Amino acid sequence: MRGISSKNIHILNQNLRYEQPSEIIKFVFQFSENPWLTTSFGPYSAALLYAATLQKRELQIVWCDTGYNTKATYNHAQYLIDKLKLNIDIFTPNYTTAFIENMVGEPTIDNPKHEFFSEKVKIEPFKKALNKYKPDIWFTNLRKHQTDYRKSIDILSFTEEGILKVCPFYHFTDNQMLDFMDKHRLPAEFDYYDPVKALENRECGIHFQG
Repeated sequence: MRGISSKNIHILNQNLRYEQPSEIIKFVFQFSENPWLTTSFGPYSAALLYAATLQKRELQIVWCDTGYNTKATYNHAQYLIDKLKLNIDIFTPNYTTAFIENMVGEPTIDNPKHEFFSEKVKIEPFKKALNKYKPDIWFTNLRKHQTDYRKSIDILSFTEEGILKVCPFYHFTDNQMLDFMDKHRLPAEFDYYDPVKALENRECGIHFQG
């Protein structure tokens, strides 16, 4: 990554700690040749989608749709796609939802086939997206307080494959997210469920990839 490396990322994170998301995004774009943003169209997704595409309208957006989202989430996604004119590519499992359910049954976390389920509905589509776009910078809406894994990263971090993961809202609380969204008249949608993540303190899987 031109200009950002394991040798200076710590000091950059310190310098960016109190910058606004827009400034973090602006700073990172100058180092990127092939950025992308992944979204799940979760409750606060509009914040990052708005902030990033405001600065780079053609930014590639990727959604790995498991096929298990709520009706409200699909409506929310369509609204944001239209409102923000997103340059979006949607990746889906190779199998239909009905076929997957026939193979694994109810996709609960206590199902012994849950790892297989996760691989088919989230990891495989994400890997297809990675292979297609080969991003050098990955914008995501991870925040510090969400899971133990997310506490271990920072605004900027590198994946094992050397992709720079950027979390502009990393230090924001839920209330700060809502304030930002209210200020910019962005909708939040809380009727959301990720069967891969299942619980609030679990990872969805794709953030261990890349």
